[in-house]
Amino acid sequence: QVQLVESGGGLVQAGGSLRLACAASGRPSGIYSMGWFRQAPGKEREFVAGITANGDATNYIDSVKGRFTISRDNTKNTVYLQMNSLRPEDTAVYYCHRIFWPRTVIDGVDWGQGTQVTVSS
Repeated sequence: QVQLVESGGGLVQAGGSLRLACAASGRPSGIYSMGWFRQAPGKEREFVAGITANGDATNYIDSVKGRFTISRDNTKNTVYLQMNSLRPEDTAVYYCHRIFWPRTVIDGVDWGQGTQVTVSS
């Protein structure tokens, strides 16, 4: 059974940066595209960024383009999300998950506990 464990969240002032990590246990994640998602209070979970299995392509929602960068290290079964120029509207719980390219969640894997990102104004 694959487990996804997110980390790296925290409280940061607007304009600050955070680097999130998603470690996958079990079957190596390097054969799957991976995505970062977020869920703000009272809102639906939304896709944020995705990366192909070998890292040769990425995609982002418009609101984070130029500020967030997704990357991966398949030797460590880990996917990262570098978040710069953070805004209060980026406040949410961030999750990672396997995806069908470019952004469809693959069923059969439980969501992790997520990591809280809070951006103060």
